[in-house]
Amino acid sequence: MRLKIGKTLSAFAILAASASYAHAGDVEVLHWWTSGGEAAALTVLKKDLESQNVGWQDMPVAGGGGTQAMTVLRARVTAGNAPTAVQMLGFDITDWAKEGALANLNDIATAEGWDDVVPAALQKFSKNDGQWVAAPVNVHSTNWVWANKAVLDELGIAQPKTWDELVAAMEKVKAAGKTAVAHGGQAWQDATIFDAVAMSTGGPDFYKAAFVDLDPEVLGSDTMKEAFDRMSVIRSYVDDNFSGRDWNLASAMVINGDAAFQFMGDWAKGEFINAGKEPGKDFLCFRFPGTQDQVTFNSDQFALFKQGDAVSSEQGALAKAIMSPAFQSAFNVVKGSVPARVDVSDEAFDACGKQGMKDLAAASKSGNLYGSAAHGHANPASVKNAMYDVITAHFNGEYDSETAVSELVTAVEIAQ
Repeated sequence: MRLKIGKTLSAFAILAASASYAHAGDVEVLHWWTSGGEAAALTVLKKDLESQNVGWQDMPVAGGGGTQAMTVLRARVTAGNAPTAVQMLGFDITDWAKEGALANLNDIATAEGWDDVVPAALQKFSKNDGQWVAAPVNVHSTNWVWANKAVLDELGIAQPKTWDELVAAMEKVKAAGKTAVAHGGQAWQDATIFDAVAMSTGGPDFYKAAFVDLDPEVLGSDTMKEAFDRMSVIRSYVDDNFSGRDWNLASAMVINGDAAFQFMGDWAKGEFINAGKEPGKDFLCFRFPGTQDQVTFNSDQFALFKQGDAVSSEQGALAKAIMSPAFQSAFNVVKGSVPARVDVSDEAFDACGKQGMKDLAAASKSGNLYGSAAHGHANPASVKNAMYDVITAHFNGEYDSETAVSELVTAVEIAQ
């Protein structure tokens, strides 16, 4: 099965590499925003550019974690046919910048005052050697729980605030014959849950030591084994048909009342909103129990690839549109994330959005804002992917927790 998927993906990448260049006056944008809520959010940017007579040539590559999109991108660049702009996360931006493939946006950034409004944690990825190479669209936080309020009310379940309360809630849902946890069996989704579980289990110092500092003693600790044990508990509350399920289909299970909880980043909210649901009335949003004071984040950014000796007018228009306060508000209201700029009002945001902006500001101020290991903001792609393999193998029952800890230490050591 893996070989077949790999061959299909390689063929697609080759096809993508032979795609035509964007027409003059257009921007060709490679991205993986293909779900309903994501597509609605992207339309905001398309319309903004259309109002400036800049056309949009869409290059969507399905796959919520962006892995497939990066494969297609590599093929395009190798063929000498780079897109105008590419949605990227974290260390992927840094890697491409080091290859000298990205355009220098310093003139635009200086004129627009980006340094004054973008948090330093995001600039770490937006810049390379002091040079702006990407425009951040948003800040997503990954340690959220999404819950169907009607299901919880029917079963008399209060919002869980501790791990033990979460386990009790999941058990009550399962006992009622319902699916407790909606999940998609894809490596990045498994790792997204593990992000929250690890932070909840060991706290922020443990999280940083393990996933940012890659301390082998912490990676191989009893606390890490407990985190894997907790993943086994969650696995017992996932339905049997989870393998290969896309994240938005898991969200739909919660939206439709077929499941009680989903552990997913705040992009899930876009699916609830797109389905006409209201926070507090139809669904609940809250931090994964035990991580109420921490925020693990990723940031979607558009990296602009060199198209010549200078940034084109179309690229400049795209970068300015992305960073405009009006767009940052309009886009993130629809997307479920919060603005990458700190000077954007929360007036247009719903209750979950307001909470997300409040949590982000508090975590940033207290030093509890951490790049998500599952989403390429804690360590380079080679390490992230090595962790994916171990986390997914454990979640699928290939390793017990003790073996998973040992394999994690080895995998990280080899990947560095």
